[in-house]
Amino acid sequence: MKTLIAVIGGGDPPPHALEQAEEVGRRIAEAGAAVVCGGLTGVMEAVCRGAHRANGLTIGILPTTNWADGNPAVDIVIPTGLGVARNVLVVMAGHAVIAIDGSFGTLTEVAHALELSKPVFALGSWNLDSAAIDPKRYVSVRSPEEAVRRALEAARSPPASQDPFRPAPGGDP
Repeated sequence: MKTLIAVIGGGDPPPHALEQAEEVGRRIAEAGAAVVCGGLTGVMEAVCRGAHRANGLTIGILPTTNWADGNPAVDIVIPTGLGVARNVLVVMAGHAVIAIDGSFGTLTEVAHALELSKPVFALGSWNLDSAAIDPKRYVSVRSPEEAVRRALEAARSPPASQDPFRPAPGGDP
């Protein structure tokens, strides 16, 4: 099975976030993993562009029903018609999550990822220090290289269950 790294972030980020996203995409592809994202503009397009340029696979889970809404660097477009509810699908699809910059949509994806026991590596994203979140689950990183390295490490050893509605094997029913 191919490792999928979910990359989340805003549709209208500052230029430095776009550069970081493109590097994250390139590094994910060079590691042999695939990018899964929301498939639209901004961080999503930049991460796909970086992965695409490194001959990587990109998957975009769209909020709309129109395949044409996907950015030009998405290889596999999945139109859902779910609007922002598709955010759950984006983070659920990834073995780990990298958050770059972002606004409220990114914050909801972070919350869904944490609820689903997905590790989140935050590169210039939300500061959640006061939220008392386990620092092993929401990790601030300083560079695209660190974000990808740590996400790939986490993806290699996921928790026994990433389904909050099903106990881990051997756990209580």
